[in-house]
Amino acid sequence: MSEPGPAAPEAGRTRPPFRADHVGSLLRPAALHRARADFAAGKITAGGLRAVEDDAIRDAVRLQEDAGLRSATDGEFRREQWHSDFLHAIPGIRKGALGAPLPVYRKDGQISWTPNATEITGKVGLDEVIFGDHFRFLADTVSTATPKLTVPSPSMAHFRADLSNSPYDGLEEFRADVAAAYAAQVAGLYALGCRYLQFDDTIFAFLNDPAWRANAAAGGLDPGRQHEINVAVINEALADKPADMAVTVHMCRGNYRSAWFSSGGYDFVAEAVFGGLKVDGLFLEYDDERSGTFEPLRYVPAGQVVVLGLVTTKTPELESKDTLKRRVEQAARYVDIDRLCLSGQCGFASTVEGNSLTIDDERAKLELIAQTAEEIWG
Repeated sequence: MSEPGPAAPEAGRTRPPFRADHVGSLLRPAALHRARADFAAGKITAGGLRAVEDDAIRDAVRLQEDAGLRSATDGEFRREQWHSDFLHAIPGIRKGALGAPLPVYRKDGQISWTPNATEITGKVGLDEVIFGDHFRFLADTVSTATPKLTVPSPSMAHFRADLSNSPYDGLEEFRADVAAAYAAQVAGLYALGCRYLQFDDTIFAFLNDPAWRANAAAGGLDPGRQHEINVAVINEALADKPADMAVTVHMCRGNYRSAWFSSGGYDFVAEAVFGGLKVDGLFLEYDDERSGTFEPLRYVPAGQVVVLGLVTTKTPELESKDTLKRRVEQAARYVDIDRLCLSGQCGFASTVEGNSLTIDDERAKLELIAQTAEEIWG
C-alpha cells in the first residue's frame, strides 16, 4: 500500500505572500541600460533617465501581471544594486570606498565582486520614507497585482558596521537606532498604502556556510550569535507593524551575474531564525543542492508561510512542472501544504548587470511559477 499524500490544498490566499510569487528584481531592458550610460556620460538629464525608467517599469508590471502573478514590483529598475541604493539613503550611513574583491561562484568557475564600504558618519535616523516615490509610481501603475516593495533587511545596515568615525559608543545603541529607522520606514510605507513589504537578507543564509563562518570569526565577529542578533533587530523594527501589512524575509546566498557567494542548508540558523522571526512569510532558496534539505522547515511555526524558491533565476533552463510538484510534496512533510507557496529562488537582477538570461527566459520562468502554483493549489 502506498503512503498517503498530503491533504488536498486550499485554493487561494487572500493576502501576501501569494501561491505564485517572486523575489522582486527583474532584468533591465536594453533601453534602460542605454539611458543609464547616457546619464552617466552627461548626455541626458535625471528627468530623462526617470522617463525611461517609468516606461520600463510600466512594461515590467505588465509582464508580471500577464504571467499570472498576483504581486508586482518595479523590478528595482531605479537602483544599481538591491541593497546599497537604500542603505546609503539612510541618514547617518554613507557609501565608502571600494574594498577588496570577493569571490563569487558559478558551476563553471569563479568571478569576483568588489563592494563599497558602508560608513557610519552620524546618528542613524529617518527623515522621510526611502523609495516612497518608487512605491507611489508602482501603486499607480499596477492593474490587477498587489504592489510589492523590496528593501534590504536591517541586518544589512548593522552587519560589520565600522563605528570608529561615528558618534556611537557601541553596537547596541547603533542597532537600536537602525531598528528605529526601519520602524519609521515601515510606518511611512504603510501610510503611503504599502501592504506588501519584503526584507532581503543575505546574512542568515551566509551563516549556514562553515567556510563563511570561519572567515567571519577571523574578522572579529561572533558567527555563533549573529543570526540571533539579526532576528532581534528585525523583530524590533516590526514591533508596531500594522496587522494588515504583510512583511516577508527573503534569505539569499548571493546573486550576482548568475553567481553566488555561499552554500549550505539552513540547519545552522533554522531553529532560532525560522522560529524567532515575527514575519508573515519566509522566501527560501531551494533551487539546487547548495540549499540542503527541507528538514530545517520543521522549525517553522504554525501560521507562518514558506515561499519555496524552487525555480532558479540564474540559468534559462526551465524546470519541469512534475519535478516542482514533487519538491512541494517533499516540503509538505514539514510544513502544511496550505502554508506553502512557490517562487524563484532569488531575483533575476540583484545588480544592474543581471543574470545570464533573456527577458523572454525571465517571462517563461514567471509563467512556469504561476502555472505550476495554479495546478497545485487551484
